[in-house]
Amino acid sequence: MRSKGHVVFSLFLIVVGSYVVYAASRWSFKTGFFPLAVAIPLIILALAHLLLEFFGPPEKAGGSAVETEFSKEAPPDVARRRAIAIFSWIAGFIPLVFLVGFPIAAPLFVLFFLRLQSGVRWWQTIGLTAVAWGFFYAVFQRLIHLRFEDGLLQTWLGL
Repeated sequence: MRSKGHVVFSLFLIVVGSYVVYAASRWSFKTGFFPLAVAIPLIILALAHLLLEFFGPPEKAGGSAVETEFSKEAPPDVARRRAIAIFSWIAGFIPLVFLVGFPIAAPLFVLFFLRLQSGVRWWQTIGLTAVAWGFFYAVFQRLIHLRFEDGLLQTWLGL
């Protein structure tokens, strides 16, 4: 055993995940699906980490645990601009969901990101957006019957 803190944290995650599985198993499928989908992999991964702590080979990696540079392949100013661009896209997605609702925001985000940021051709952009929307619709609205809140614009316009 190399780190007592890692063992304690893994045991804590196993206990929390086990409680979530126990609590969610008594709920309806629709209500308990998300907690179970998170807690079961959490337990499996925490158990795997615990087994590696006890029986795994010692780590051989050297150097710092956290990479402090943006990238070694791009100059720091380019890497910084790329990071800011990604965070801006993520930050822009949040008000988009607020304004038009998640079922409309998800394909719009994919469409705009692929076309404006990635520079993908129009026919590929439309095709990939249609696939993303179809997957989203099939899983969340047809299979799970998950009801999303309407966006602010939909509420204002009465749609």
